[in-house]
Order: sequence, then structure tokens, then C-alpha cells
Amino acid sequence: MRRIAVAWGVLALWVAVLALAGPFAGKLGDVQHNRAVDYLPASADSTQVAKIQERLPGGETTELVLVYHRDGGLGAADRAAAAEQVADIDRELNLVRAPEAVPSKSGDTVMYPVASTGPGTDEKARDAFVNDVRDIAHDTGGMGVDVGGPGALATDASEVYQSLDGPLLYTTVAVVALLLILIYRSPFLWLVPLAVAGVADFLSMGVAYGLNQAFGTTISGQSQGVMTILVFGAGTDYALLIVSRYREELRRFERPYDAMSAALRGCGPAVLASSATVAAGLLCLLAADLNSSRGMGPLGAVGVLCALVAMLTLLPAVLVLLGRRVFWPLVPAFGSRPKQRRSLFTAMGSSAGRRPRTVLGVGAVLLGALALGSFALPGSLKQEDSFTDRPDSIVAMRILAAAYPEASSQPITVIAPTGRAAGALATARGTDGVTEATRGRSGGGWTEIDVVAKAVPQTAAETATIEALRDGLDGQGSYVGGPSAEQLDLKDTNARDRLVVVPIVLAAVLLILVVLLRSLVAPLLLLAAVVAVWGAALGIGGLVFGPLFGFEGTDPGLGLLSFVFLVALGVDYGIFLMHRMREEVLGGAPTGAAALTALRTTGAVIASAGLVLAATFAVLTSMPLVQLVELGFVIAIGVLLDTFLVRTYLVTSASYALGRKVWWPGPLSRRPAAPAAPPAEEPALTRTP
Repeated sequence: MRRIAVAWGVLALWVAVLALAGPFAGKLGDVQHNRAVDYLPASADSTQVAKIQERLPGGETTELVLVYHRDGGLGAADRAAAAEQVADIDRELNLVRAPEAVPSKSGDTVMYPVASTGPGTDEKARDAFVNDVRDIAHDTGGMGVDVGGPGALATDASEVYQSLDGPLLYTTVAVVALLLILIYRSPFLWLVPLAVAGVADFLSMGVAYGLNQAFGTTISGQSQGVMTILVFGAGTDYALLIVSRYREELRRFERPYDAMSAALRGCGPAVLASSATVAAGLLCLLAADLNSSRGMGPLGAVGVLCALVAMLTLLPAVLVLLGRRVFWPLVPAFGSRPKQRRSLFTAMGSSAGRRPRTVLGVGAVLLGALALGSFALPGSLKQEDSFTDRPDSIVAMRILAAAYPEASSQPITVIAPTGRAAGALATARGTDGVTEATRGRSGGGWTEIDVVAKAVPQTAAETATIEALRDGLDGQGSYVGGPSAEQLDLKDTNARDRLVVVPIVLAAVLLILVVLLRSLVAPLLLLAAVVAVWGAALGIGGLVFGPLFGFEGTDPGLGLLSFVFLVALGVDYGIFLMHRMREEVLGGAPTGAAALTALRTTGAVIASAGLVLAATFAVLTSMPLVQLVELGFVIAIGVLLDTFLVRTYLVTSASYALGRKVWWPGPLSRRPAAPAAPPAEEPALTRTP
């Protein structure tokens, strides 16, 4: 009875924890920020511009562009109706300046730049302002109107991120539930790990909110979505390992409590080690300059650790309380033996063991060939190409690009010290690629200068203009910002972060593996394998993103984020395999035989875990943002490659070919294998008193 009381005590403790976390979990969406400037490091020019704009009279400006158009040309009545609507917007919403019509040369389009300081930095107020403008600016008599510009793009992106939570969670739950039903073949068992994963997700939201309040951790729609994916993906993986071992122990122990204790002793260390490796790899993102990447590290680690704690405490307690009947109809009876069937992984391991060098060479060539596809990845993703569909702001921007090919539709902002504003204005006007520069607001020792470039936004020509402005203003204490400058800074910061974070991730994971496996060769083998998988997954992305998905660009953060996730998660599975292999070698088996035994005994569980994890990340491909689709696709493909090619064939064949050298310089590399022993008899059943 006392043992059952322990399980009830664990359950009661979790109820108390959830009661404490509940109020905080519900507030996580309130601290979510999705502006491009929120992602940037404090040192970036565009970040400085945004911060100074907040302190200018009226605060930060929300810039919009109203686009009126009619195929065949606008008539006088159309122009009058457009002017009347714009006047209503000016009168009702208190614009910064009176909008002026800018007709296109083709005569079928007229645009009105609109700006307001009313919303400030409040994203909800900005969204309300944009929607108010859209309510007033409506189609009239066949004349179409669309609202574009930086503010409209930000609002559309914010609405997409805010709408992700429900569909992302429901789709993830549905996918995991389906896979668990297929794996367990039980009408009840799948509910337990799924419910526990849901509890872990709720807890992670509360912890993430606490991190934001205590340390200012950046929370974005992307990072919150990835945290949910990790909770369900990694948590279900840990559940698969624990439940599989628990099922085995129920045949040896009469009481569920004792069977669960034995199961946790057997697989607990591997689960702890693998989760610690994943969390450590994700925390390396703290070295990133980009706020979004730096914030995703702690959030991802929180998701993994909350899943770990739930699966090592709540899951065992619930399973013990439910007893054997939760496995119905395939209940593991005490004293029974599982049916002996030829394992697919036994056959796969045997084929890898017959010609290990050939298998290793073919696999390496295949991964290398796939990695070449990364050279076909499209260029940097423009803000207007970041949606999988076409919201109003994107339609407006594309109409503008077609109607005004010779002019920019969004300004570049220069912030200069007021005492040097005249010189900065002259420099801006004299910069190649600038058509117009006008002095704006002043306050707090700073002056705002609006610059209009000749080139279309986020093109190579406009990028050259921004860089020329920064070069010309260098040393004058001025900053160059605006939407296009923000995208340029995002790209540059991501490039810097790759150079810094990638070596840190490799070093951290290598150190953990060396300590865990007491070897140098085996950790290097695992790292080389996951790096090869990352390259191949990116290469497959390069082959399909443009031709198949129709994407116009690649998210600048894709390389770094996919690397961190695939290295951390790939090594996670490697730990399960190599840890079991090491146990077999310690038992006296030759390394080659130990590799085949490890694959035979862990292959099915690792395959199931890999399928679940790949499926959860694949959920991101159904989301309406290109950067989420790309990230989900690359990680899902990478996990599948790692599970069914690298773990099954390459690591096994490399271990078989290297023999004892795989454990160098540890003691196992110098320890001769014991002579093959006859098959051991079935261990005696254990009956607990």
C-alpha cells in the first residue's frame, strides 16, 4: 500500500504544480513579440533607429501605403473616391502628415503613403490601427484598394503567429495520437503519454513566462511553436522508451510498482543523458546575437526538460496506478515470454555487418550527393515572400512593384544627432541611389530623416543604397534603419551567429559524449554522422523549396536553427544506440557483435521515436509561414535520414569496421573481447514479496 501511496503522492504533487503554473501559462501569449526589430541585437543600426524613434515626439511611427487600382485605368471618379477615403482616414485616425497622392505612370494605380504615431510600440494598438484603415479604405465601384507597407506586413504576420497556437497544438496532438495508436495497438495506452505530454506543455508555458519576466527572454510565435513541438516530440520519445522497458519488466515482476522501478533503473540513465545533451545543445543558442535565436535556446531547453520531468515522474505514477490493464488487449502477463519474431533491424544490421566498409562508403557518398543540393537553396527570404498565401499587404506590395518599378514604396529612416542633422541630410541627398531625403521629427537630441530610394524594397540595388548611406554617415553618430535595413541586419547577424554558435554546439555536445561514452572516436563518429545528416537535409530542401514548394527565398536563420536541432536530436538517438553497445562490450561481447545486438534491441524503439519526432516537426509544414515550413521540413527529413540510414547502417557499419578502436582511448579499446559464451538460459522470474 505504501508503494501505491507514493504514486498517488506524485499525482497530487503534479496537480499542485499545475495549479501554480496555470496563471502564468495563460499569459505567455501576452509577452509574445514578432516585430523584426525585436529579433535584432541591440547593436544593430536598425535597432538603434527603432529605439530612438520611440523617444521622438509621438513615438514610433507606423507606416502604411494605400494602393488604389483598376485594370484599364483609374477615372476621375475613382481618384475622387480614393481622395475622399484618405481624407476620412486622416480625419478619424490623426495621421502624422496629410497623405499625398502618387499616381503611377500607367494611370491604373495611385498610392497614398500613410503614417501614424498613435500605436507607438504597442503591437495590439498597431493591429487595431491597420484594421481601422482597412475598414475605411474599401473597394468602390470596381476600383480595388489594398493596404500595404511595413505596418500592414507586421500586422498580417502578427495575426498569423497569433493564430498558430490552436492549429499547431491540435495538429500535433492528432499526429502523435495516431502514431501512438499504431505503435501500441491499444485503445487506451496511447492516451497516457499523450495526456502527460499535454501536461508538460502546459507547464513549459508557465516556466517560459517566468523566464521572460525574470530575464527578459525573447518570446516569439516561432519559438513558442517550436517549444510545443519539442515537448510532444521529445516527450513522446522518452515515453516510448520507458513504456517499452516497463512492458518487458511486467513479464518479470508481478507488481507494477516493482516493474516500473526496474524499468526506470534500466532506461532512466539513457533518457537523462539524452535529454541533457539536447538541452545543452539548445542552450548554446544563448551565444547568438539575434534575439529570436537567443530566446529560442532557453525555450527549447525548457520544453525538453519539462517533458523529461513529466515522463520520469507523472507517466510512471499514472501507469502504476492503472496497472497491467492499460496495455489491453496485449497485456504482458507475469511469467510470460514475448513472441520471438525475426526483427527487421536484425536483418538490416546483419547486412551492414557483412560488408561494413562498402555500406559506409555508399552511405557517405549518398549523403554527400544530397548535400550538394544546398547550393540550390534560394536566396534570402524577403518579408513580402514570407507567407504561403497572399494576405492584403502582400497583394498591395506586388501591385506597387508592378506599377512603380522605378521607385521604392517604403522609406529608409536615418536618425542623426540634431546638431549634425543638416550634414546628414546633405549626405543622404548626395548618396547614389537616393531620389529624395526630407527632414522629419526632432526631439531628445535626435532628428529623423526620411530617405526614398530609387530601387524596389529588398533588392540588391536597395541594399547597395542602404550600405552606401551607412558608409557615408559613418563617424557622424547617425544610424540607418527601416524595414529593409532590418532585414539586412537580420541576414548579417545570422551569418555572424553561425560562425560563433556552430563551434560551441559541436564542442559542448562532443564534451558530453566523451564523458558519457568514455571515448573520443565514438563521439566523433556520432558528430560526423549528424553533421552529414544536416547537410543532406538542407540539400533536399534546396531541391524542393523552389521547384516544388514555389518558395522565393530561404529564411536566413534556417541553417543555424536546423543545425542546432538536428545535432542535438540526432545525438540523442545516437546515445541510445551507443549506450547499449557499450553495455554489451562491458559484458564481454566483441564490438561488432555488440553493435548488431544494440541495433536489434533498440532499433524498433528508436525507429518509433524517430517517426514520432519527424512527424511532430512535419506539422510545421502545414503552417502559413515560409520560415516555419522550411524549418519543419529540414528537421523532419533530417530526423528520418538519421533514424533509418545513419543510425541503422552507417553508425553500425562504422562501429563494426573499427572494432575496439571505436572506444579509443578508453579502457574498452584495450580490453580483449571475451570468448563467445553459449546462449544464456532465460533468467529466473522475479516475484516480489
